[in-house]
Amino acid sequence: MRLPNKVAIVTGIGAGIGEAIALRFAEEGARQILADIHQANGERTLYKVREMGGEAELVVGDISKEADAQRIAAAAITRFGQIDILVNNAADFTQKSIEQASLEDWQRVFGVNVFGTATVSKYVAPHMKARGGAIVNVGSMSGIIAQKNFATYNASKGAIQTLTRCMAYDYAEFNIRVNTVCPGCILTSASFREIERLGITFEQWRDEVAPGHMLNRLGEPREVANAVLFLASDEASFITATHLMVDGGYTAH
Repeated sequence: MRLPNKVAIVTGIGAGIGEAIALRFAEEGARQILADIHQANGERTLYKVREMGGEAELVVGDISKEADAQRIAAAAITRFGQIDILVNNAADFTQKSIEQASLEDWQRVFGVNVFGTATVSKYVAPHMKARGGAIVNVGSMSGIIAQKNFATYNASKGAIQTLTRCMAYDYAEFNIRVNTVCPGCILTSASFREIERLGITFEQWRDEVAPGHMLNRLGEPREVANAVLFLASDEASFITATHLMVDGGYTAH
């Protein structure tokens, strides 16, 4: 067990990477507050966590709303009396160029990806200050590279990179480590939405995207979850303000 006696909050757990993180943390003994905007998806993941013996509670909320972000943090204190780990995984996937994007598009993607990440952290961090802790923000290789017609999403993920460094600096004196995991192309429900948007087959998308990675394949959600687990655990006790690329070598060439 790598997370015994640890209490974790994980946002965006309804599918894909967030679900994989919740299940991986349960395997390692964490007690969890699981948060998602969709009740049905959240309940499905909660059921899986409990089925494998994990102790968890679901909070349904939209992290772009400050009251919901505050409620997520409060739920952990009410249920478990402490918070040791926060994983800011919830994300909006609005992917448009600046010509395509409306003001509402920008507000939504930054509201979830940047404001939501910052605000959940704001309400969680005070409960970590006396005991230390770990915050892992889920960024993206899209925060580092340019992609056609992805300006909204990439700008928000780029902001998370800088936000992580600033948070790490602000919280270092309290022994709260803050890091980012940056996935490459991971096979999730968001992938299939992108395939549908492009109007191509899965095979066409895979054959186009996979070769961009040195390992010449797509990643799996559990592979990202393993990286998050490492940064959240005591094994990463001297790591803060870093960006761990889980991108199969995409951004290195």
